[in-house]
Amino acid sequence: MSSSTGGRALTASRAAGAGSARRACAGVAAGLIVGCLFAIVFGCASPPSSRARDTDVPSPPIASAPRFAAGGPDAEEYGASNGYPLGARGTFLTAAFLVGSHSQMDQIFAGRFIRRAAIPSRLARAPAEPLIHYEYEGQRFTVDDYLARHPVTGFLIARDDTILIERYQYARHDRHRLASWSMAKTLTAMLIGIAIAEGRIRSVDDRADAYVPALIGTQYGGTSLRHLLQMSSGVRFLEEYSGRDDVMQLARDTFARVGVGGADAVRKFDERVAPSGTRFYYASIETEVLGLVLTNALGRSVAEYLEQKIWQPMGAEADATWLVDRSGQESTYCCLNAVLRDYARLGLLLAHDGNWRGRQIIPAAWIADATSKHPNQNHLWPMVATPFFGYGYQTWIFPGEARRFALLGVRGQRIFVDPASRLVMVHTAVRKRESGDPGNRETVVLWENVLRALGR
Repeated sequence: MSSSTGGRALTASRAAGAGSARRACAGVAAGLIVGCLFAIVFGCASPPSSRARDTDVPSPPIASAPRFAAGGPDAEEYGASNGYPLGARGTFLTAAFLVGSHSQMDQIFAGRFIRRAAIPSRLARAPAEPLIHYEYEGQRFTVDDYLARHPVTGFLIARDDTILIERYQYARHDRHRLASWSMAKTLTAMLIGIAIAEGRIRSVDDRADAYVPALIGTQYGGTSLRHLLQMSSGVRFLEEYSGRDDVMQLARDTFARVGVGGADAVRKFDERVAPSGTRFYYASIETEVLGLVLTNALGRSVAEYLEQKIWQPMGAEADATWLVDRSGQESTYCCLNAVLRDYARLGLLLAHDGNWRGRQIIPAAWIADATSKHPNQNHLWPMVATPFFGYGYQTWIFPGEARRFALLGVRGQRIFVDPASRLVMVHTAVRKRESGDPGNRETVVLWENVLRALGR
């Protein structure tokens, strides 16, 4: 399948279009998706206020309309004087180009459009932003303080159909398509669930090679979809961000378009080192196998299926894009690009267990299964799979009794979801470290305090 199939391909030159805890993320650091190492291969509102003091007189509530800032922390280092330039394949992950590249990734790499809904779903706005405070490392902060200290490009809190807070920094705005990185993995899992419900995939316990003949005789081909969804295939795949590891090779063979892509990007990894379904080990290639399964089972592109089954039914307001390899296969382990409010719609859809204003878009039982801790799979539990998060179907699970989960991507991409309160927090960023950034801990603390302040 060519990347131009059906006229849906987007070339790299296309414009973006109008269309608790301090341990958090410590164990996830090595398990997200490719970041600054790719460079080795591919050689306007007032600024945020200063930190409020406990003795400050509270300011009047601020209307919850979007607020835009031209700057942000270390703005000059991120290229403010040059208009936050895009960069190129060899430079797009250096600091001076992070803001530009992470809001225009589909101008650097080839992708496929996911078309918006004919009539966008309405998101209401609260009459005023809620006042949220949180304690971190012995100090008291507000949302303004958080944004003044972290390289956030987009920040949004919503509940039900109402936006409570919406902010942008570094001259980004609500038409920029912001990079998902590994948050796209969760969408891949949701599409698998829809395909099973429609009978296009028979069972989550089918082997991958039942749908991808090119993987017959390989270890990944012989792995069940369930174990791929849970990152527990037992097949050796090193994701260490050394610049010489397997995830670097996967990046070269997929959206970087150095290799031919497709099943060829998977077949070279073929050594099983643990029994399938017994060990969690984060490996982006397992999501790529799931993408191949979808393409073959559906007989159409993953992007088109996403458009038809989720993007348009939830009333997306803007076109999104998904980067593709030379064969036309979406890089399903990463590389979706969408506007902030459509990420919020996705989070709200998941918060309502797949129901969008009375229409069941994703099977509720699938979402529950994908985002819950299961008693017979302790290797996937929070504080076992990693020192903090557990893992479901391509989705991270918070510790605790309540069912709360997250979509995570490198450099600070996050969608946090609490189904009980129907609260969602969307956070896009340009952290200088692709993973393991200590700022990620504070993001979780902020979220916990959002739940305390607004949960009901």
